[in-house]
Amino acid sequence: MWPTSGRVVICAGINVRRRTLTARLSFIVSFRGGGIITRASIASASIALALLVASEGYALSTTVRSSAAPSTRAAAVRLRVRVVAGSVTDVGSAAIAGSDSAAAAAAAKATAPLTGYVANYPAGTVTPFRMGANTAEPPIGVGSGPYAIAITPNGNTAYVASSAAGVVTPISTRSDSAGSAIKVGGRPDAIAITPNGNTAYVASSAAGVVTPISTRSNRAGRAIKIGRPGSYLIAITPNGNTAYVVSGAAGTVTPVRIATNRAGRPIGIGRRGPYAIAITPNSRTVYVADFATGTMTPIRTATNRAGRAIKVGSGPDAIVISPNSRTVYVANDGPGTVTPVRTATNKAGRPIKVARLGPYAIAITPDSRTVYVAGYYAGIVTPIRTSTDRAAKAIKVGSGPIQIVVAADGKSAYVLSLLSGTVTPINTSTNAAGPQVAVGRFPYALAITP
Repeated sequence: MWPTSGRVVICAGINVRRRTLTARLSFIVSFRGGGIITRASIASASIALALLVASEGYALSTTVRSSAAPSTRAAAVRLRVRVVAGSVTDVGSAAIAGSDSAAAAAAAKATAPLTGYVANYPAGTVTPFRMGANTAEPPIGVGSGPYAIAITPNGNTAYVASSAAGVVTPISTRSDSAGSAIKVGGRPDAIAITPNGNTAYVASSAAGVVTPISTRSNRAGRAIKIGRPGSYLIAITPNGNTAYVVSGAAGTVTPVRIATNRAGRPIGIGRRGPYAIAITPNSRTVYVADFATGTMTPIRTATNRAGRAIKVGSGPDAIVISPNSRTVYVANDGPGTVTPVRTATNKAGRPIKVARLGPYAIAITPDSRTVYVAGYYAGIVTPIRTSTDRAAKAIKVGSGPIQIVVAADGKSAYVLSLLSGTVTPINTSTNAAGPQVAVGRFPYALAITP
């Protein structure tokens, strides 16, 4: 929500959350609602930015020690500041021109917070929440049955696949506003975005197709036929060359060349239940877990041939790979274990006990030091130290945890819980859980800005 009114005069220095930013700038600042556009030429200005929250709305005021004269918009920077709960939580820049643009962009990036987006399937909405402040904002309407979310690498747009409506809805992360729905059809329930951010690939299980969407135009391209209808998963190699699409019904993985949008020959990996997919950061190997057979199959991306299946445990349903590409960790639903597999040998290590039943989601920190495993039935997350492959004390979170996302800086992990309708932040340095944030009934998917 934007401030309903505001007085704006612009700055050489901003102190936000004990972080000081300084720059010699000439730019425009405008607030929605206040309708004020002011241009200031700043030599040695110092601004004290004071934020006040009143029960009926927001107000913003500044103290200026240097004069400011209105001018034209030429060679100007427009700075946007979002105010939530009495603190600056979002600063973005646009229409940047002239020699001051680099400083303005750096200032904006330094103060922009992480934002989480949660898909609420029954309500047909997406709920944004601010990390750090741990507060949810008003939900954003999207198509019926939102099931999956992916965010572009630059953090500007979240794409939401709504399974029941057969559409994908783009959401601007700067304004938290939804754009026009993009028709893809066939119950879209998985989405992945290329590393360069140019294309979103949407897997539609009822139609047996994958649809590419240009993120520049938000237009859907021609659907790519994959196979017969059935459950679908999709993952893209970090080098951006290939999308791999899992068909649960057919027991296959189909490679799709990004450059041509053409599907290759399906790769057989299981008879009944491929359930999870992950790709090594070096893009060399795809790993696919087969829930029905208790195995995980490696696929060499250079040849698109499957290797020998690796026995990992009953009901493998989630995979994560260490950022250094050395180890795959597989969560096994039946025995409540995690099995480490060394990528150099594709041999499974000793299973690590994490829960009595139902490890459902898994994630790893960017430094490869800690794996986090969600125990659905117990409402816990168990950390595993990768140096010893031993589980530490379980962390209590919301009821029915189904997804874990670790922030890019590795300082926090965020746990989405289906039954309690919450997100629980975890400090990765202490493994302490913060206050749970209510994000709506039966949330199905979580994504955070980079």
